[in-house]
Amino acid sequence: QVQLVESGGGLVQAGGSLRLSCAASGRTFNGYAMGWFRQAPGKEREFVAAVKWSGSVTYYADSVKGRFTISRDNDKNTLYLQMNSLKPEDTDVYYCAADSLMLRTLVPKRASDFGSWGQGTQVTVSS
Repeated sequence: QVQLVESGGGLVQAGGSLRLSCAASGRTFNGYAMGWFRQAPGKEREFVAAVKWSGSVTYYADSVKGRFTISRDNDKNTLYLQMNSLKPEDTDVYYCAADSLMLRTLVPKRASDFGSWGQGTQVTVSS
């Protein structure tokens, strides 16, 4: 089991930027796809972005495409989410997640594909 710890959330004005980080430990980071999800109170967890275990392929939700960038540093066991042009509707708790399957061919996008989750970090965008 991998342990995941998110950081970098906070309060920002609309149009601003934040960079989230997710530090992984306890299991090899390499070889597993990673993803970011977000969730508001009373709502289902929503897919944001994911990156293949190799880092060569990324996938984004339409709502964040062109504004958010997911990346990973396999040497540092760290996942990132660069968020630009933030909007009030991006306000949520953001979670990083690790794929439950090693060396998956396709980039996973469903919450059920991910077996390990961080505790979440709050992102609040004011208008």
